[in-house]
Amino acid sequence: MRFFICGSALRGQPDHQNLGDARFISETKTAPKYRLHAVKNGWHPGIYEVPDDGISIPGELYELTDEQYRHLLAGEPPDMYEAQIELDDGSRVSAMLYPRALIERDSEPDISHVGGWAAFKAQSL
Repeated sequence: MRFFICGSALRGQPDHQNLGDARFISETKTAPKYRLHAVKNGWHPGIYEVPDDGISIPGELYELTDEQYRHLLAGEPPDMYEAQIELDDGSRVSAMLYPRALIERDSEPDISHVGGWAAFKAQSL
């Protein structure tokens, strides 16, 4: 299956090993209909779809076996859920999203303007 990665499992990020030897397909980005937040004190990203004022979130596309998929999901933080997202080319793939209600409840910072998770982590150092 094809899976969109946009957080700590990106190449060069600390959880990239969670992908094992999954096949990297390409760098890509979402359609401009999502928002990106730093969740749990910047521990992981939280993305969700919005009806307007969305952005394109940069990420990477991987091909996962069933075993790699199960391993990836087992390591995801609480409250994350899998859903189909739209990429900028109009295709749909699976990704991990975070409930907008929890982001709003916890006033998690919106980092959509930063240029993606890797850019956010680089400026946080």
